[in-house]
Amino acid sequence: MFGFSTLLLVIIVLALIFDYINGFHDSANSIATIVSTKVLTPFQAVVWAAFWNFVAYFVFKEHKVANTVAKTIHPEYITLTIILAGIIAAIFWNLLTWWFGIPSSSSHTLIGGFIGAALARIGHFDVIEMYNLGKTVLFIFLSPIIGMFLAFIITIAINWIARKSPPYKAEKWFKRLQLFSSAAFSLGHGGNDAQKVMGLITVALLLDKNGGHALAENAPILKTMLENNWIPFACYTAIALGTMSGGWKIVKTMGTRITKVTPIEGVAAESAAASTLILTEALGIPVSTTHTVAGAIMGVGATKRLSAVRWGVTVNLVWAWVLTIPVSAVVAALIYWLLTIVFKLPA
Repeated sequence: MFGFSTLLLVIIVLALIFDYINGFHDSANSIATIVSTKVLTPFQAVVWAAFWNFVAYFVFKEHKVANTVAKTIHPEYITLTIILAGIIAAIFWNLLTWWFGIPSSSSHTLIGGFIGAALARIGHFDVIEMYNLGKTVLFIFLSPIIGMFLAFIITIAINWIARKSPPYKAEKWFKRLQLFSSAAFSLGHGGNDAQKVMGLITVALLLDKNGGHALAENAPILKTMLENNWIPFACYTAIALGTMSGGWKIVKTMGTRITKVTPIEGVAAESAAASTLILTEALGIPVSTTHTVAGAIMGVGATKRLSAVRWGVTVNLVWAWVLTIPVSAVVAALIYWLLTIVFKLPA
């Protein structure tokens, strides 16, 4: 175990607070459809979602998403102050969007903050690992499209399979199935989102061990993460506790304002979103659960008719998605300068 300097301890605590906030910020994504279809009460839904968020700790062991986030910036440019500024900016933006009920991406908030703080220190884009950033940005657009496409196909398939079943009987069965589809979605949510700060905590540990000096390009980030099992355990616990706290302001937007969802459509939306999250976790791509489930809900609505989707709401969501990384980057740059100039932390 590495020694814990004061700055390192602050980073670990704030990183876990971010994971906790991520949980209650994104809990609405996990429970929106199952609450709007009245399969579970809001309280039952958050307990169910939190349980499966934590179960993801036992399922996802390779930590590919955490490794990608940690390597968004070249290791030799990272400092403890950059990590601290990025996490503070991410917490600020998450709380701000939660307060106004805007379902923005916690993932992209953190990545934007990390990049912004690094740019504030170095001043040029060479600090960014463009391949990792590129696939993250690409999936800002692809993850909701994949979720939408899968939900559209699954909904059509379900409606065809259940076409001869009495409506009341089909609804009864799909209310039961929605427990499983929501569990799968929460599992994917935990597996993807809990990993976001795991990589940053690991880099901070390595920096602290190295006396705050720059890391080598081939720094053993993933190996160190695997050797320190308390990191994933703490992060999965934090996000599960956050989910338990709920995110009631965002439930209305995700569960009812995009389109009205039935139990059958809830199964389709959650199954599509879960498949997308688990796929991207396997590929090591940090995606937004918000983007994914919103796309899936739109795909479900589009099977009725295009006008069933409230496109005005979705346009506002898209604006929040697009602005998250640059706004978080600017906020993180300001915080970095404040930490180094006013509080005299090492650059």
